[in-house]
Amino acid sequence: MNQIVLNIVIAFLWVLFQDEEHFKFTTFFSGYIIGLIVIYILHRFFSNDFYPRKIWVFIKFLGVYLYQLVTSSFSTINYILFKTEDMNPGLLSYETRLTNDWAITFLTILIIITPGSTVIRISKDSRKFFIHSIDVSEKDKESLLRSIKQYEDLILEVSR
Repeated sequence: MNQIVLNIVIAFLWVLFQDEEHFKFTTFFSGYIIGLIVIYILHRFFSNDFYPRKIWVFIKFLGVYLYQLVTSSFSTINYILFKTEDMNPGLLSYETRLTNDWAITFLTILIIITPGSTVIRISKDSRKFFIHSIDVSEKDKESLLRSIKQYEDLILEVSR
């Protein structure tokens, strides 16, 4: 957060130091880019990583989530319309590496809002999820566990 504020301050200072009669977005943008360069040079003195990296991770996370949401929605629609007798609903468990309460809650929400799966219970030590899935055949089970692991990896990357 400190890096973002510092970058915006540098951009505004850049606008103020330019001898222009009006505020110009192009001047602010060039000051923002200069601020990014300055912060990149000095980022090792901050306690956090270089902040555009977190923005990239967020964009990547959003892309992965939207892809998983669309594919699982089509899969659920396919089961409902064409494979109602082929469904094999059941329970499966997933052991997580997440330790923060907010990260575990976020992963739970991501699993719940993905169509075809819902979290039934979380163990007392918050390490194991018990998940109900619309299909627990080997192919779909591996697909669901792979997408949950992908969510977990992205949450771990964001929380670093």
